[in-house]
Amino acid sequence: MKAVLILALAAPLLARAAGWENISDPVTSKVKPGYAGPTAGVVADRLSGDVFMVVNDQGLWKSADHGATFARVDDGNVGGRCETGWALQADPNGRRLFCFMIYGDSAMTADGGKTWSKSATSHLDFGGVDWADTGKRLLAIRHESGGALVTSEDGGATWNDLGKGFSGCGVFDRRTFVVTRATDRGIFRTADAGAKWARVSTDTPAAAVPVIFKGVGYWAAGKGILASKDQGLTWFELGAPVDASFGPYFGETELHFVVVGRDGFQETKDGGKSFRLAAPLPAGFGVAHVGPNYAWDPNADIFYASTMTKPTFKLHR
Repeated sequence: MKAVLILALAAPLLARAAGWENISDPVTSKVKPGYAGPTAGVVADRLSGDVFMVVNDQGLWKSADHGATFARVDDGNVGGRCETGWALQADPNGRRLFCFMIYGDSAMTADGGKTWSKSATSHLDFGGVDWADTGKRLLAIRHESGGALVTSEDGGATWNDLGKGFSGCGVFDRRTFVVTRATDRGIFRTADAGAKWARVSTDTPAAAVPVIFKGVGYWAAGKGILASKDQGLTWFELGAPVDASFGPYFGETELHFVVVGRDGFQETKDGGKSFRLAAPLPAGFGVAHVGPNYAWDPNADIFYASTMTKPTFKLHR
């Protein structure tokens, strides 16, 4: 009787989870993906709705029809795979995208994938870009390097090392960065491109990279969202508690966004004062630091999910 009750309670969620559609098979059936399964990496352009998908060791593929069809667009400049959910960094204002890749080349596009600038260094777990400033300042952590933090001020043409022991990073402008450390709790900030650091919060976010939207920093913190309106100098808890490890993924305004946690995609339309479940995670997906990538197209209201060893999925609400 108890098992029957559990199944009955779970049935609505399972039914919704079944709504996820595999959108990568038409591509991976024609090309041979590399190590770690068919795909690993997905991101949606907030304005155009274009969705970009990484086929492992077979580059970056773009769909302009919500995942119905894909074409490779990186011109050989992107390789490897994304091992974290913060490796594909898209400009909130559209068109620009930097791919922080491991076991392959990293690169940037400023025109939605038409042309590319290859980075001089790669094997990067994730990173941030000063989209609202120069669009060329990059901050990233090298893969399996002891948390080595590296930066570029010229779009990836040259890089400088900033030390080891880091676990997360974000960029407000060309000189203002925020980071977390592997063995030291809190958020640390620099206003001089990494010469000096100061702890600005004792809270440690769950996400590896904050989202900067309309000048405000948002950092998913596991049981809520930390926010900063002064370029990371001070942080506060935004709105109501929410299960959040990825995002926010913004809609038309800062009031409408989605975050992702163990319970699925959580949506707010009032700037975080309240949340509701918008979509469950696909079967077999979670919120581990290594693996899952999530995205949301707010105009078409489509959720996307990708991770190593699995196809890429979408759910049209």
